[in-house]
Amino acid sequence: MSPSLQNRGACAYCGREMTRGWMARHLRTCEKRLAAQTEADRTRRRKQTLYHLQVEDAWSSYYWLQLEMRGEATLERLDSYLRDIWLECCGHLSQFEIGGVYYTQIMDDGLDFRDEKGMDVPVGELFTPGMEIPYEYDFGTTTELLIKVMDQRVGRPTTSHPIVLMARNNFEPPSCMECDKPATQLCNECMYEREDRRGELCDEHAEEHEHEDYLLPIVNSPRVGQCGYAGPAEPPY
Repeated sequence: MSPSLQNRGACAYCGREMTRGWMARHLRTCEKRLAAQTEADRTRRRKQTLYHLQVEDAWSSYYWLQLEMRGEATLERLDSYLRDIWLECCGHLSQFEIGGVYYTQIMDDGLDFRDEKGMDVPVGELFTPGMEIPYEYDFGTTTELLIKVMDQRVGRPTTSHPIVLMARNNFEPPSCMECDKPATQLCNECMYEREDRRGELCDEHAEEHEHEDYLLPIVNSPRVGQCGYAGPAEPPY
């Protein structure tokens, strides 16, 4: 469920579609985004450093997000956003690794063997353009992401939210392994049993499938098929 081909996505400002790499370049000069920034400068929102983040599946170029985040917002905010749009299933722990420090949900059990801190740190104290930040959700069935700090600007936020979705990958469901219809469910049991590692099923074939207790919905997220993830993989705001 993580195709290797780079996927296209649509700019949230002008609607143009392009690949992840071109989207990062486009957002710097998108006329409608620049117009939104000009409009934001007329508001009373506090002027601050804002960071352009590219978030992607660590093992595939198919799933990706382009975000703008306030420098005053914390890693905890970013963690919450990623959980809401892509990851949350069972309240698992997560972590960012920045400069050899692991920012996570600290448990004071006296067994720490590495440098750990909490996530209540403003990203403006940590982020610089060019940084690549590994992120993990769930230390059992782990989803690994890579966060790249693409750029920064000083200005007023374009919305009242701490994070803005500027673009994300398009999503085309894979075909059913029994027919050519778009698949809506994924059978984890089939993925482990079959030599071809397939488990995609359309609604019709999912209804009659023998492993009904192992079906999970297919949505626009790199966590599809892992643990009990069922989406909805929609922007939280």
